[in-house]
Amino acid sequence: MSDAPAIGICFDRTFPASAASDYARRAEAAGLEELWLIEDCFFTTAPPLAAAALASTTTLRVGLGILPAVVRTAALTAMEIATLASMAPGRLIGGIGHGVQPWMRQMGVRPASPVAALEEVLIAVQTLLNGETLDTTGEYVTAKNITLEHVPDPTPPVVAGVRGPKSLAIAGRSADGVLLDSPCTVDYVLRAKELCGRDVDSFDYRCFAVLCVLPDRREARRIVAPILAEMVGYGHAGLAALDFHDELRELTERHGADWADHAPEEWWSRIGAIGNVDDAMEYVGAMTEAGVRGISFFPADELEIAHAQVERAGTIARELRAGG
Repeated sequence: MSDAPAIGICFDRTFPASAASDYARRAEAAGLEELWLIEDCFFTTAPPLAAAALASTTTLRVGLGILPAVVRTAALTAMEIATLASMAPGRLIGGIGHGVQPWMRQMGVRPASPVAALEEVLIAVQTLLNGETLDTTGEYVTAKNITLEHVPDPTPPVVAGVRGPKSLAIAGRSADGVLLDSPCTVDYVLRAKELCGRDVDSFDYRCFAVLCVLPDRREARRIVAPILAEMVGYGHAGLAALDFHDELRELTERHGADWADHAPEEWWSRIGAIGNVDDAMEYVGAMTEAGVRGISFFPADELEIAHAQVERAGTIARELRAGG
């Protein structure tokens, strides 16, 4: 499939930094195309993990997911992205987002307007990565005649890891693409495309997605059902976008963690790669049709389980390349 999305896996924030190199090698050996390193306060930071992953592989693309816009200065963020991109030309994807606002407040860096701060940082970082001189005095970014000494070639793409309508509009104006959070539903992608206002030919729509693939599709669905029910409860954007969201909420409220046994079959392929391999391929096919260029699956937070999920994600990637 020439328009098939890149299939990847995430390196969870709970995994030790010492596991990054081996995890990257496993992902590449399994046939995966991308690896996204998760940066959350106060776990591990993505750039050094990315350096380890890039140094341990030869073809794997590596994503920074997601650097909080205001934790580093825009110039330092650009330097880190440029350094990594120069280590492995064409294999790095930068990712910048708001950061979780309570964590930003905890560190004393929460901006009055996270949306405005993100846009200023995105523009500044891309200006520097393009080899241009940054000279600006904004509300959140101030730079006096700064130019990177080592400009990466090719210029790495920078995507915005965002959710809300205003932030998605900014992504469409000021980033090379958007990275949508898991669970990323087909409906969520279609909504994001409207809000970003960009065509898939000139803008990357990428996502993190749920992965639970087992021979017994009912068992797989029962495993993820409690997690999804919790996300429905707090109004996760990906699930809220579903046109059957109200019915889903009603089902989770009525049956709790057992709602999976009562859900219509057709719901699952719009929520994630949940079920058997055929079910996973149906989800990937729907996302492909929606214009998604990259799907990276979010693993369990136990490393041994995640290793098995790397292999299952690799099966999906191989099936996709074979035209499945």
